[in-house]
Amino acid sequence: MSRTPSSPQPAVPGVSGFRGPDRPRDEDYLHCIHCGLCLNHCPTYRLWGLEADSPRGRIRQMVLVDEGRLPLGDSFVKHIDQCLDCRACETACPAGVEYGKLVEGARAQIEQNYRRPLPSRVARSLVYRHLLPYPRRIAAVARVARFYQRSGLQTLARRSGLLGLLGLADSEKLMPRIENEFFFSQLGRTFAAQGRRRARVALFAGCISQVSFVELHEATIRVLTANGCEVVVPKNQLCCGALAAHAGVRDVAGQLARANLDVFLSEDFDAVITNAAGCGSTLKEYQQLFPPDDPAHEKSREFRVKMRDVTEFLDELGLIAPLGELPMRVTYQDSCHLAHGQKIREAPRRLIRAVPGVELTEMRLADNCCGSAGVYNVTETQTSLELLAEKMQCAADTQAQVIVTANPGCLLQMRAGSEIHKTGQRVLHVVELLDQAQNAALASATSRQ
Repeated sequence: MSRTPSSPQPAVPGVSGFRGPDRPRDEDYLHCIHCGLCLNHCPTYRLWGLEADSPRGRIRQMVLVDEGRLPLGDSFVKHIDQCLDCRACETACPAGVEYGKLVEGARAQIEQNYRRPLPSRVARSLVYRHLLPYPRRIAAVARVARFYQRSGLQTLARRSGLLGLLGLADSEKLMPRIENEFFFSQLGRTFAAQGRRRARVALFAGCISQVSFVELHEATIRVLTANGCEVVVPKNQLCCGALAAHAGVRDVAGQLARANLDVFLSEDFDAVITNAAGCGSTLKEYQQLFPPDDPAHEKSREFRVKMRDVTEFLDELGLIAPLGELPMRVTYQDSCHLAHGQKIREAPRRLIRAVPGVELTEMRLADNCCGSAGVYNVTETQTSLELLAEKMQCAADTQAQVIVTANPGCLLQMRAGSEIHKTGQRVLHVVELLDQAQNAALASATSRQ
């Protein structure tokens, strides 16, 4: 039954309702008709069976806090923090509730009105305000992490039991492997199209991807150039702001968005390409970070027209590069912010099927969250691992040798899952699969000469 607008409620002592520019509008709440169709699509509700940890339950809590009838306190914050923001509920919702916008608005209000414990405040400030917006700081931290991984300290820490004593054993397993060379050195470069130029595109390189997924970026450039694209990697681009926006730190997300809008709209590109579904979802929704009267809001609309996930773009453009045979069975895991946020499901599957020799076997619960969800696998590690265990069982049931996905966070999570659960499955991005097929075609052509 739909909720009707209520008369203003009297203020409750000690209660803080939503205030400020990020406060959701009443009509945003009213779209929810409380039908419950979202419940079994919500990862946390499926795990715990608690109404308060379902999309419907969380929206109800937002309404009560907004009306001043529920404290913006520990309980509310806990239930909002435990949401993965995977947006599977949006796909299931018959009323078109934009749940992602609602939960991020609630988190913005928490950021403004709730005092977290000191360690949490310090960690959040360091990550969202003093690290992610600064490429040089990301590189410096990555060098330290790389030394830890390469020097033997990681092996020592794991064998000694120290990580277990510190409560870090599980989350450390999900730590991304730092590359030998960072992608920052490629910023400002242009990569020529092979053969006739069909498009001129800009590559969005992200933040963590530049230290942990360099090979993915290189594969993306090879696939794009082989299919007739000139690829520009703009020099002054920054983190997309997705992690900050999801955490409610919207002022930082807005600052990053303004900088990226200036960079990517300063030249004429046919498309702006990302290989990260999580980044792409936020990049396409930059207008939500700005009020309608802000010039950046209109810039965001212009930017949205050009923004493409790499699988979406290649599917639209059409593959022309020769693809060699890869005799293997693969299964595809939908990245949440590609399937639910951007509504892109078939494009990556069509690209996979285009590879000769590949047998695509669908897994159960392919569009259920793997548990990565930005930094969720760090902040809610045990829940993340429970979701990962279910996902890996679904992948193992297909007997596929390779799991293919479309987001660096999913790659990281499922590579860890393959190791933890001993499935022996490789995990690739869609463009990495295409890159391997291109290499196979080149090797075949060379052998015939």
